[in-house]
Amino acid sequence: MTSLSSNPDQRQGALDAHGAEHAGADHHGDYRMFGLATFLVADGMTFAGFFAAYLTFRAVNPLPSGSTYELELLLPTLNTVILLVSSFTFHRAGAALRQNDTDRCQRWLLITAALGFSFLAGQMKEYFSLPFGLTDNLFASTFYAITGFHGLHVTLGGLMILIVWWQSRNGGRVRSGDHFPLEAAELYWHFVDGIWVVLYGILYLL
Repeated sequence: MTSLSSNPDQRQGALDAHGAEHAGADHHGDYRMFGLATFLVADGMTFAGFFAAYLTFRAVNPLPSGSTYELELLLPTLNTVILLVSSFTFHRAGAALRQNDTDRCQRWLLITAALGFSFLAGQMKEYFSLPFGLTDNLFASTFYAITGFHGLHVTLGGLMILIVWWQSRNGGRVRSGDHFPLEAAELYWHFVDGIWVVLYGILYLL
């Protein structure tokens, strides 16, 4: 009887089978988008806590007359339009990348970043024109906390867009065959835009 160690064909077959098994054990699926989605769900719960606290405060603890203020709608509405348009421009950047048109992708990314920072500029302008300060009352503190927390998300999203813009240059990491960074940033940006739509309805329209 011929042993395995003395038969080169059998020995090579065993090595190949072991290598295939080892490679299969080392292979892992790409769960990065799932991880990001899980993070956004958790982040959304934080916003939900803010919204619930604000609505509860309005329902069961109304302020005395004159302690709450009528908010102007023009600037927040303009900011809402800006963010909605930025979601469209980000989508166009992703479509350009999938077509391997990095130059057009970069142009759309820059437009998206400019829209995001324009939103922040509009929010700062609103802060300076409000008839109340951060510590005037519970309504004022809640308003600044919610809008400021969202503004922080917009700032981080704008920085992410600029990073993806840099990485999408010719020879960069982001390209038609590897567009996870852009897709991750786009998902985050759509999340931020969606949160603002809810925030706009709760703070300015209710």
